[in-house]
Order: sequence, then C-alpha cells, then structure tokens
Amino acid sequence: MSSLDRLAEFELDVLKEVGNIGSGNAATALSTLLNKPVDMAVPKVSLVPFEEVAERVGGAEELVMAVFLRVEGEAPGNLFYIMHPVSAKRLLSRLAAMEVEEDLEYSEMELSALGEIGNILAGSYLSSLADFTKLNLSPSVPAIALDMAGAILSYGLMQYGEMGDAALLIETKFMDNGEQLDGQFFLIPDPESFNTIFQALGVRQP
Repeated sequence: MSSLDRLAEFELDVLKEVGNIGSGNAATALSTLLNKPVDMAVPKVSLVPFEEVAERVGGAEELVMAVFLRVEGEAPGNLFYIMHPVSAKRLLSRLAAMEVEEDLEYSEMELSALGEIGNILAGSYLSSLADFTKLNLSPSVPAIALDMAGAILSYGLMQYGEMGDAALLIETKFMDNGEQLDGQFFLIPDPESFNTIFQALGVRQP
C-alpha cells in the first residue's frame, strides 16, 4: 500500500481538521492585515498523487499565478498556493481593495500583496499542521510567479529536488458579498517526510 493510501485511510479526517483550523486562522490574520472582515468557506481537503497536481489547476500548460515556498523543519516539503490570473486580480480588487487593471500585467505592489496573502495562508496552515503533529515546521520566504502550471512545478523540482508522491490539497474559497474567490493550496512533503508525519499522527508503519 502506498503512503498516499495509508494517509488517506487513517488520517484524512485529521487533515480535514487541519484545513478547517488553518482556514479560520488565515481569515483572522487577513482581517487584521486588511482591517476588514474576511470570510473563508469551509475548505475541501483531499490527497492527490503528485502527477495530478497540474491537472487539478487546468493542466500543465494552464497559465496560473503561484506563490511557492519551502517548508523547513522536521518534515520538509514544498508548498504552492495557485490561483488563476483572473481570480488573483479579483482577490486584489475585492479583498484587498486595490485598483487593478483587467489584464495579465502585475505591478510590484500587486505581486507583493499576493505574496503576503500567500505567506499568511501558508503560515496559518503550517501552524495548524504543527499543532496537530507537534512537529517543528516553518515556511521559507515565499516566491511568486505567473507562468504555466507545469513550469512552476518543474521549477520547484529543480530548486528543491525530488518531491513526494502525494500532495495535500486544500481548496480555499474567500467570500466577498456572496462572490467566491477560489485558490488551491498544495502541500507536497518530501518523500522521507511522510514517515515523520505518519508517526506524529500515530499511524502505524507496515
């Protein structure tokens, strides 16, 4: 049985709770940053094989906006927050109340704001996972890019080496006056990190 199957079988409920608590923490942190109420829908949490990550955002050639960083600590891995460019613009306009142009050009201020939003989300979810596992986990300084999904994942591989065989997918939805602003959050632990996470969550190894 693969690590993905073991984790899905024994601990998916725990990971769903990680997503719920992380979502609540992120909404609180963003509300403080933006000085306005921020609502997030209960996230959908699932585990997907690494090779399906690009397909989940529209395919390897799909143009996306991505905030990505390295997870450091006792269970290292890679983390991506991926949005479609139109959703990223709407997020800045509706959530951060920024004046934006309806095109694919991004100013330094817009990129900085998206990076900070991604950083807050990453920190919130990692803190939640750390609370459950009692592992020391911390995010590196985030990078941001507008590129094809396959190219962004390939860059992560080149930067950080081999990725694990599965990704924790948390589908985030910001709510603004009834409108949903969607994004997808992928945590991809390094291959050796799965055993660490399993042990911390009390999963018996075969």
